[in-house]
Amino acid sequence: MPPPPAGPAAVLLAAVAVAVAALLATTAAGEEVVTCSGVVPMSDRVDRISIADFGGVGDGRTLNTKAFREAVYRIQHLARPGGTLLHVPPGVYLTESFNLTSHMTLYLASGAVIKATQDTSNWPLIAPLPSYGRGRERPGGRYVSFIHGDGLQDVIITGENGTIDGQGDVWWNMWRQRTLSFTRPNLVELVNSRDIIISNVVFQNSPFWNIHPVYCSNVVVRNVTILAPVDSPNTDGIDPDSSSNVCIEDSYISVGDDVVAVKSGWDEYGIAYGRPSSNITIRRVTGSSPFAGIAIGSEMSGGIENVLVENVNLYKVGIGIHVKTNSGRGAFIRNITVSDVYVEDARKGIKISGDVGDHPDDGYNPNALPVVTGILIKDMRGTNVQQAGLIRGIKNSPFTGVCLSNVNLHGKPGPREDPWSCSDVSGAAFKVSPSPCSELTSVSDRDSCANYS
Repeated sequence: MPPPPAGPAAVLLAAVAVAVAALLATTAAGEEVVTCSGVVPMSDRVDRISIADFGGVGDGRTLNTKAFREAVYRIQHLARPGGTLLHVPPGVYLTESFNLTSHMTLYLASGAVIKATQDTSNWPLIAPLPSYGRGRERPGGRYVSFIHGDGLQDVIITGENGTIDGQGDVWWNMWRQRTLSFTRPNLVELVNSRDIIISNVVFQNSPFWNIHPVYCSNVVVRNVTILAPVDSPNTDGIDPDSSSNVCIEDSYISVGDDVVAVKSGWDEYGIAYGRPSSNITIRRVTGSSPFAGIAIGSEMSGGIENVLVENVNLYKVGIGIHVKTNSGRGAFIRNITVSDVYVEDARKGIKISGDVGDHPDDGYNPNALPVVTGILIKDMRGTNVQQAGLIRGIKNSPFTGVCLSNVNLHGKPGPREDPWSCSDVSGAAFKVSPSPCSELTSVSDRDSCANYS
């Protein structure tokens, strides 16, 4: 499969191609498409309104903050049975940040763009997340996400591949110039919410992380395209954080940081909050990033368990699959299954490491050691991979049950690093090329990995 061409039009085609290819591959054999999207049923809203009804003007210049906030207020307070759909017709709607409400569909027509203002002077501040204890970048509060929701139920963001544009370059420059007073806003963040669907929308130029469900349950993100320049700082694609029953499928993501990163809080704050990320499925995703394709951590102090990653294609990435933690994180990473992954042009195919990530403050406990166990990576292949893998556990908390099966990661011609580097890890390997490190031959772990051979 060749890498997708560059450019906005091309990546939109790539996103569609991912979903269509998966559909054709399964329906050709008379099988149903494997999907987890049924965790949240799509609501058909009978009550429908348009942003134009509230004075919205899609000329790219008029500020539409009042229109969006009034439309959401109407949906919230009239509380129609079955909820209400807010239709955004074609045009460019400039606006400040706004909140969503329960039982609402934000629907972007083809050619509709909701664009964030670049005036950061009046951007609202909110409290830090309790599992982080401070803003992720700066101490204290943080800027509210461009589109935000807290304590919501039954929320849908969808349409005909309309665009939500964060115009993030002003924020990226503040980060580069070290003039940020608070942590940059996410593009979309939903907190303490459930029954969420995000589909058929293009997200681009986020100031910080793109889609961030935190303390959420029953979340579906599928058929989305997420774009940001390769040098845009911290523009993660999708970051499920202390959330459960999350389905991410059939999407194209090309960003400046991790394509998908599963998180669950930061050091002593995440330990105290104690909410894990669990039952996360990531399927049929194509992506590109100078950092990781699929990441687990490094903020994982509430614990991460039961993650399934399958049928993923990654191009021009720093690391294909990256499981990352650090001393002071505490908690656990366990029962992670990765299968059917293709990586092309990467510094490392696989990295599982216990010395990654910074700390929120000096209050963390360096003796809070994470437990990493039960990681299966199978049916993974790669070309032009500089180093097949690096697995570095923690001396006083070695990683166990790391199982590799049918992993073939070809390097670039010419001099290169040792194909594998391992320490403080035990596990097993079957049909791995180039030959893995000797640590993956543990007698104690061989039995637990035997069913993967």
